[in-house]
Amino acid sequence: MDLETAIRERRAVRHYTDEPVSDGVLRQLIDAATLAPSAMNEQPWLFTVVRDKELLKRVSRDGKAATLAIMIANGAPSERVEKMKNPAYDILYNAPALIVIASASSGPWAAVNCSLAAQNLMLAARAAGLGTCWIGQAQAWLASADGKAALGLPPDCTPVAAIIVGHTAEFPPPVPRKPAEVKWIG
Repeated sequence: MDLETAIRERRAVRHYTDEPVSDGVLRQLIDAATLAPSAMNEQPWLFTVVRDKELLKRVSRDGKAATLAIMIANGAPSERVEKMKNPAYDILYNAPALIVIASASSGPWAAVNCSLAAQNLMLAARAAGLGTCWIGQAQAWLASADGKAALGLPPDCTPVAAIIVGHTAEFPPPVPRKPAEVKWIG
């Protein structure tokens, strides 16, 4: 698949088959991620690949609990809170793999650097015929001391992107896009 097609067809996929993603393919996705630009070429990223089913369940359970607490504290709409309370709701959508991109640097560009790597990874996955979804609901727990310890991450690193990866059971249709607001100067 060419880059233009990958960009146009990339979606947040939330339905996966049980088919595992091979080490080789996951390595190719990470290699594509490392080709992303970074501020002053720092390349501060750390990649953690989780395929252990028990750890995936823990990330979902504890990530959901942390997000639920934040939602309740911030007065989130009741239907979103109820969804998070549902014990059957898996924030990782039963995907066979999770790749957490963390920054070894806490500098001002940590989130930008890792986000650029995440976009490369997601486009490379689409080009390989796989689905991905950035799981923001895992963020609060992954950034906690418990989350970092569960993934074997150093305490001073910052998890930025939790990307699930897998073979799609159902591929979402495109969603309408707003036209870009562009200001031309000069």
